Amino acid sequence: MANQAGDGWLKGFLPRGLYGRAALILFLPVVVVTLVVSVMFLQRHFEDVTRQMTSSMARELAFVAARIDRAGGQRDAGREIAVPLDVTISEPAGSQQGDRRLFYDFSGRIVIEVLRETLPAIRAIDLASDDKRVIVTIDGEAGPYALAFDRRRVSASNPHQLLVLMVFTSFLMTGIATVFLRNQLRPIRRLAEAAEDYGKGRIVAYRPSGASEVRSAGTAFLDMRNRLERQNEQRKMMLSGISHDLRTPLTRLRLGLSMMSSDMPPDDEDLRAMESDIAEMNRMVDAFLDYARDEAQDSPAEPVPVAEFLEAILADAQRAGQQARLRGLDGDAGGRATFRPDMLRRALENLLGNAARYGTRAELDATLGPRSLRIGVEDDGPGIPDDSLDAAMRPFTRLDPARGRNSGGGAGLGLAIAADVARAHGGQLRLGRGQRLGGLRAEIVIPR
Repeated sequence: MANQAGDGWLKGFLPRGLYGRAALILFLPVVVVTLVVSVMFLQRHFEDVTRQMTSSMARELAFVAARIDRAGGQRDAGREIAVPLDVTISEPAGSQQGDRRLFYDFSGRIVIEVLRETLPAIRAIDLASDDKRVIVTIDGEAGPYALAFDRRRVSASNPHQLLVLMVFTSFLMTGIATVFLRNQLRPIRRLAEAAEDYGKGRIVAYRPSGASEVRSAGTAFLDMRNRLERQNEQRKMMLSGISHDLRTPLTRLRLGLSMMSSDMPPDDEDLRAMESDIAEMNRMVDAFLDYARDEAQDSPAEPVPVAEFLEAILADAQRAGQQARLRGLDGDAGGRATFRPDMLRRALENLLGNAARYGTRAELDATLGPRSLRIGVEDDGPGIPDDSLDAAMRPFTRLDPARGRNSGGGAGLGLAIAADVARAHGGQLRLGRGQRLGGLRAEIVIPR
């Protein structure tokens, strides 16, 4: 459990997209190597090398200071050996007591530390007045004096060149890698966009490109799309034949029944039963055709004003005698969402029809978010038990004990059609208990 919690905490900081993760895999080793090399360089160059060079220079300064002290503070005696050592002896400038160095002078800290360890008589060390010279003020027997020498004698010249070169090279290679990575990931993005558009009913032009693995995936996607299109076309032709074959006998039955009814009493129970059976068969055939219809070819996905779309559906429902109203539209009231209007209309009409059949009134609400559209239909009927929600969305499933059929009948396809429409748009259908009316609440959530 602890490991799972740790993994979940770590995933929260990792990028979610493929580009971000690939960039992390590529750039993290470069950054780590750069940091390690920088630390090792700083420790080796700015500390070890600087310490060795400063120790040698400190011994030379100690030798000059010892000669001046033996001569009773005569600085001319010290100049005899200071000049060959390229050390300048002069009067101290001002009354400086502390050490001075520039804030970015990393090696200056080591220089000051080593000089003070070797020469206890040092009063002050100045590395800031002239960044090319080191001025050391020493308290002598005859008073303080200053020893100055070239800074290059205690630290390497231009020690930052390696760091600058390394950082510049890292940025250059990172830029080249970024361009290469973007070119490699672009075919994957194009494949994902083509698959997403096809899931929403849009067929866009796509040509496999990129690495061999990406080309294989793209070719497989095209083959799958072509097979689905051929199957849809075959199903469309089959359904056209089924529609003709089923409706023609039903029409003959209805015609024959109407001719028989002229010789029978209007209130004959057998006649009424036969008419009811034919009407029920018509409803079941219509429901089957709606469920099996080639929904992907009903209409292309297009930007649709959500408010106008919902108002038109409610107006049709109210004209049909259904007690339905719009409870509210959250989000941008004038916003648009991209979907297939005919398919979504049929799904909502099925949900409103179920609400009218199993309850007395229905409420419709919607939320238009930045990435998704949610449309909910709630009724005041008996609802569906929680353990039967999944079964209710299966085709030809009728939960009569859970939802009393107080008006008409059905083939058990209303929720199945709504679920198929939601999946065709890349979304889902959610069922649950309503909070306001207490009946069934059905929500269609699709990407915007």
